Amino acid sequence: MKIRKITLLIVSILVLGYAGLKVVKKINLNSDYKIGQALDSLNGVKVYYNGGVDHIAGRNVTKDNYNLGLKYQCVEFVKRYYYEHYKHKMPDAYGHAKDFFDPRVKDGELNSKRDLTQYTNPSKEKPEVGDLMIFSGSILNRFGHVAIISKVSENEIEIIQQNPGPFNDSREKFELEKEKGYYKIKNERLLGWLRKEK
Repeated sequence: MKIRKITLLIVSILVLGYAGLKVVKKINLNSDYKIGQALDSLNGVKVYYNGGVDHIAGRNVTKDNYNLGLKYQCVEFVKRYYYEHYKHKMPDAYGHAKDFFDPRVKDGELNSKRDLTQYTNPSKEKPEVGDLMIFSGSILNRFGHVAIISKVSENEIEIIQQNPGPFNDSREKFELEKEKGYYKIKNERLLGWLRKEK
């Protein structure tokens, strides 16, 4: 009888905790910013504040009916950046952030769903400014994350991102190393990067 009550109590705590987390991830906890406020930009393409990471302010669709994604999720920024800066439309206009990386595509081959060259982490190809970086999902974010590389040096890259969370910066840096002819960005969740070839 005691074990049953304890089990019920534990399950109740877990369910309430999960429900509370789902609610918190949808609201704006940072009163310094308003949802939809421009925070940063790369080549004139703005990064907007989203509040809670699960908040959605509707779907962003271009005048020619191309789906950019849900406002102001990370996917919406990278697709808008590629659309505005490179005039690039992805053949598959849908999917979560982690779905941008196709595990069946080999390093340096075409990812036909995105019409971009895909590089794995690590890769023989060094990351470049403008590459789209794809992160796998996690316990707190099963959809993954995408960002754009904004700077590259010999041992570091910088990304620009939308929707990193209400208190995180739009820019983040990662260590870059080269070992045995392969470039590796130091992040356990990084799957790889995509590139619009010139």
